[in-house]
Amino acid sequence: MSELYVGLMSGTSLDGVDAVLADFAHRPATVLGHCSAPLPSALKEALLALNAPGDNELHHAALAANALVHIYAEQVHTLLQECGVSPKAVRAIGAHGQTVRHRPQEFDGTGYTLQLNNPALLAELCGVDVVADFRSRDVAAGGQGAPLVPPFHQAFFGRPDRVLAVLNIGGISNITVLDPAAPALCGFDCGPGNALMDAWCLAHTGQVFDDAGRWAAQGTVHATLLDRLLNEPFFAKAPPKSTGRDLFNGPWLSNHLEGLSDIAPQDVQTTLTELTALACARSVRASCPGCSALVVCGGGALNDYLMARLQTALPDCQVASSDAFGLPPLQVEATAFAWLARQAVLRQTASVAGVTGAQGARVLGGIYPA
Repeated sequence: MSELYVGLMSGTSLDGVDAVLADFAHRPATVLGHCSAPLPSALKEALLALNAPGDNELHHAALAANALVHIYAEQVHTLLQECGVSPKAVRAIGAHGQTVRHRPQEFDGTGYTLQLNNPALLAELCGVDVVADFRSRDVAAGGQGAPLVPPFHQAFFGRPDRVLAVLNIGGISNITVLDPAAPALCGFDCGPGNALMDAWCLAHTGQVFDDAGRWAAQGTVHATLLDRLLNEPFFAKAPPKSTGRDLFNGPWLSNHLEGLSDIAPQDVQTTLTELTALACARSVRASCPGCSALVVCGGGALNDYLMARLQTALPDCQVASSDAFGLPPLQVEATAFAWLARQAVLRQTASVAGVTGAQGARVLGGIYPA
C-alpha cells in the first residue's frame, strides 16, 4: 500500500495554504515536495468576518469553504505535477480546513470547534481519499481538540538523549515538550503568535505582515501596554489549554489600548512582538526547564526580530528554526496533517489525552473516499 500522503494547512494566520507530499516509507517522514499559495484578499476577509457573529453566517461559511477547497485542490494538482506523482499513487490527503471558531468545553460542557472545509468536494476535485475534521472527536471525548501536532513533533523531532521543545508560531502559538525522561507528552497553546502582529501591521502600514520584524525592531516596548496584555487570564491558566481568534483579536487589543492614545503605532507593533516572545518563553520555562533547544516552526520562524527576542528571553536555550532540525518551518504543520491522515487511514490513535484533556486517545478524522 502507498505510503504517500498529502498534507494541507491553512492556519489562523490566514497567510495562505501550504501543501506537502510526504513519504512515510522511511520514518518518520520524507518530504518530497512543497508548494504554497496566498489566500485571495476577498476570501481572507470573509474568513476573518466568520470569526465573529454576523448576518447569514451559514451561507457565507459554505461559500468560503468551497472557495478554500478550490485553492486546496489547485495546490494538490500543482504539487503532484511538480513531483511527477499520479493522484492514484497518493493514499490520502489530510485537509485540516480553516478554523473560524474554537470554543471547546464551553456553553454546554462539550462546546465545539469549527473548521471550514468541504472534504467531499476536495475528494471529487482531486480523485484522492480525503481525511478531514480532525478536532471534533477529541472535543466529543471531553478534550480541547487542540493542539493536535505534538505527537508528530515527537515522532519527527524527538531525540532519545536530548530535551527539546518545539514551538509553532502561526496565528496562535503552541508548544510541544520533548523530554525523553518524561512520563507523558506535554503540549499546549501559549497564546497569540502572528495574528495580532499581522493585523496591526496591515492596519498601519498596508503590509500583510511585518517582514522579518523590521518595523517592530525600530520601535520601543511600551511597558504599561505590555503589562496589561500579559495580565490576560489565559496566560496563567494551567494546561491543557488552547485558544484562537475567539480571544486574541482586534477588540481584545483595543480594550487594552484604552487610555493609551499616545502610543506610536510602531511601538504597539514592538510591544505585540514582545508579548508573543514572552508568552512563548514563559511557556518554555514553565513546562521544559531543562530545554537545550527550542525548535521554532511556522511563519514566526521567519521573523528575525521575534526570534532574537525569544533568544534574549531564553539565554540558556538554543533558539533555532526547524530547518536546522530537518524540516523547513513552513512545511512542519502541513506534514503533521499528512501524518494525521495516515494515522486515520491506519485506524491508529493520534490524540494525546494529557495534551488535549480528553478522556483518552482517539482515532481522529473522517475519511471521504475518492
